[in-house]
Amino acid sequence: MINSSLPAPTISRRGLLGLSAAAGLGLTTVGGSAFADTRPTVAPAVPDDVYGVGIASGDPHPDGMVLWTRLAPEPTATDGLAGMPDVDVDVEWEVATDPGMTTVVQRGTERATSAWNHSVHAEVAGLQPGREYWYRFRTAGQISEVGRAVTAPALGSTPAAMTFAFTSCQNFPEGWFNAYADMATQDLDLVLHLGDYIYEGAGTNNALGRAHTSRKETFTLADYRLRYGQYKTDTDLQAAHAAAPWVVSPDDHEVENNWAGDISQPDTEPDQDPAVFRQRRAAAFQAYYENLPLRRASMPKGADMQVYRRLRFGQLLQLDVLDTRRHRSDQIEGDQAVLDGRWDRRRTMLGRTQEAWLMKGLDASEARWKVLGNQVFCFEADHTDGPGERYGNDTWGGYAAARQRMFDGILQRGVENFVMVTGDAHRSTAADLKQDFSDPSSTTVGAEFLGTSISSGGNGTDTDALGRTWLAENPHMRFHNGQRGYQVVRADAQQLETEYRICDSVTVKGSALRTRAKLVVESGRAGIADVSVA
Repeated sequence: MINSSLPAPTISRRGLLGLSAAAGLGLTTVGGSAFADTRPTVAPAVPDDVYGVGIASGDPHPDGMVLWTRLAPEPTATDGLAGMPDVDVDVEWEVATDPGMTTVVQRGTERATSAWNHSVHAEVAGLQPGREYWYRFRTAGQISEVGRAVTAPALGSTPAAMTFAFTSCQNFPEGWFNAYADMATQDLDLVLHLGDYIYEGAGTNNALGRAHTSRKETFTLADYRLRYGQYKTDTDLQAAHAAAPWVVSPDDHEVENNWAGDISQPDTEPDQDPAVFRQRRAAAFQAYYENLPLRRASMPKGADMQVYRRLRFGQLLQLDVLDTRRHRSDQIEGDQAVLDGRWDRRRTMLGRTQEAWLMKGLDASEARWKVLGNQVFCFEADHTDGPGERYGNDTWGGYAAARQRMFDGILQRGVENFVMVTGDAHRSTAADLKQDFSDPSSTTVGAEFLGTSISSGGNGTDTDALGRTWLAENPHMRFHNGQRGYQVVRADAQQLETEYRICDSVTVKGSALRTRAKLVVESGRAGIADVSVA
């Protein structure tokens, strides 16, 4: 029932999304300030410290979100169940309007099965749009830490602003996740992770005491589970998950470097049969789902998983999350072959169905900002100084005709305020997206913000040879940095600002982050309007 005697909810700046839609709504309480004793957890005896990989929320809708945890008392155990007994376990969850969990508004129970590594994906509904909530779990008397979640604003609302971070590429042996420690302190409504949550390689370098536990490449479900278990023991990563809802999409290293569709990367593995690779991909996708706050719509079915999806944040921002792996054509091998074949119109990055879905959604969108969460950079990037050209084969540059179809579709439909946010490249670059990259005076389609890695690639440097080449050969590029970190995006009705936060060292735990640059896109004006560097 509606309890009209409750005080109006207190919303911090992090909860400004959709205030107009939430104003005046009451809250429904479901039983006080603690887990209801009348609904005890039904479970066999389980080990202590079952929340060894933390908690998370994700994919926020106006009325709720998915709450995630995985019972893992021994995350790096090689038993395949992270120290849990091979039985199914009931896990209670509850959602409150305050971090002290004194006013509980939703409560439920999920079955954590051994078949899915005792993961929990509770899809909560019935909440108010555009406000903060807090949540926790209980299993066999053990209560988790409290996490913070934020619902999306009501679809027809006009929120004043929203703030989200985007990031990618966290290679455990190569550095500490200092960026996540900083991210957990930010005022965020969302975190967007654009891939390479784990790395599948052997990772035997132990200079930081963070070598991969197995010290071999991952192929089986047990391999992938162990790898996630190790990554998710990182307390900075756990803190960032608990601080804000995440939206996630895999790139290549969650399966194998540079995979494309049903095709494995050409390497030294003895069997490149697509059927064998699909078995590996099925194992990788299952472990990915088990370890991240995804809705049931993304639950894998064998080697297939629905990755691309659309999230709306009132009329302020539409986020289209892409899948640039499972539907793409195979990469072209060889520099000259890339030059010869990248304009082949038969080649695709997104596949026909996803392309149509994207164009239809952009055409119909009433949001001020249309943001694409994109795994591999889209801007043109000539890698050669002076005469001649060279382009990477794994990014949109190796699929130039597919990129042109997307740009032409955007211009034909009159899509305004188009922005791409991207991961993968272990460097930061901001660029204008041009209808014809060979002609600097051609129409600007939008802007792209490429974000650096959390730790992959080691410390990096402010500038390097490739960065100097990129800026010299590609006049549409407006900023470059080669260090580690992450990005914060702040959007309102007038502008979208991207802040690049960098870390001078990932080989020193606790190294602080600082702002390296802020770049602004103005509403109604395609491309980057202002660059401010520190």
